[in-house]
Amino acid sequence: MRSRQISVALGTTLALLAAGCGSDAKSGATALKSIGKGEGSLQLIAWAGYAENGSTDASVDWVTKFQTDTGCKVDVKVGNTSDEMFQLMQSGAYDGVSASGDSSVRMIDAGLVSPVNTSLIKNYADISPFLKDQPYNSSDGKSYGIPHGWGANYLMYRTDVVNPPPDSWSVVFDKNSPYKGKITAYDAPIYIADAANYLMSAQPDLGIVDPYSLNQKQFDAAVALLKEQRKVIGEYWSNYTVTQGAFEQGSTALGTTWQVIANLALANRAPVATVLPKEGSTGWSDTWMISSKSKHPNCMYMWMEYITSPEVQAQVASYFGEAPANPKACALITADPTHCDVFKAEDSAFAKGIKFWATPRKKCLDGKGNDCVPFSEWIKAWTGIKG
Repeated sequence: MRSRQISVALGTTLALLAAGCGSDAKSGATALKSIGKGEGSLQLIAWAGYAENGSTDASVDWVTKFQTDTGCKVDVKVGNTSDEMFQLMQSGAYDGVSASGDSSVRMIDAGLVSPVNTSLIKNYADISPFLKDQPYNSSDGKSYGIPHGWGANYLMYRTDVVNPPPDSWSVVFDKNSPYKGKITAYDAPIYIADAANYLMSAQPDLGIVDPYSLNQKQFDAAVALLKEQRKVIGEYWSNYTVTQGAFEQGSTALGTTWQVIANLALANRAPVATVLPKEGSTGWSDTWMISSKSKHPNCMYMWMEYITSPEVQAQVASYFGEAPANPKACALITADPTHCDVFKAEDSAFAKGIKFWATPRKKCLDGKGNDCVPFSEWIKAWTGIKG
């Protein structure tokens, strides 16, 4: 299951600051032209739940079949946060990574990943079009990864506490909130985009079009809003089990969540519900990317082909709690035939309303200038917000 705990190691922070400036530096590595014989080994960095071999749960294993079919022995290093994944990729010891949008562009700009030859991945044709060639998995007209799975950041609330049922993010930004001390928010610099997303409609005079492309005035407004919100926050969360428990126990009444957290809480009979507020939402779309220093590129391409097959996508999406990138997986999810309906897997209109995480650059991601606040400044600001 997904666990994204925020690293506070000084070395990590300095590395992130150095890479967050949007330099667009590239490694010069090129995409593979053909897939050859597997090298016998594959070193991956992945979110917990993305590369299961039965060691967590004997009934959950799709890695063993891959190893048998390809001869590529898989070793997985679980990355607990996007920041940690970025740091690990700098070592050059890994072949690939399941990167979220708040780290993928950093990896591209730092030259840590190579372009991907999508024509070598047969399943790529079946992946939902709205996940392809996006700002978080492409650059300069080149694809830098294969989409894996995605989801929205919802507003969750205790139905026995929060009344009336909320339909706006304003409920978590109200400085006079009756739920003061019981509000939660995601613990990461990328959460600044959630404030910017809210301000798009709450303060239209700011002119925010893309919550990841903020000029200084817009950025300052989002940071100011979050500093006010800090006064009503009970706790920030990065580990899904912690926030799940807080909602179940009642110490948290409302805040940002993922659908998988809501599902688990509901399974434990917690009185919670989720809503996608009227302002829309941020979200995450994860991408398999190949290291520019990969020692086992053939095995990595084989893995990207395998992990995006309908059969394996069905297993991962069901276990992890997300929408599969390959919608052909939906017909194969037997544990809950309504899974893809719940996660809106084939709803392109729903996906269009999600502002998927993307790493901010000085060169604005929306293409409207070179005066946007880069991610290095988001990292600094987040430290100030939390105090």
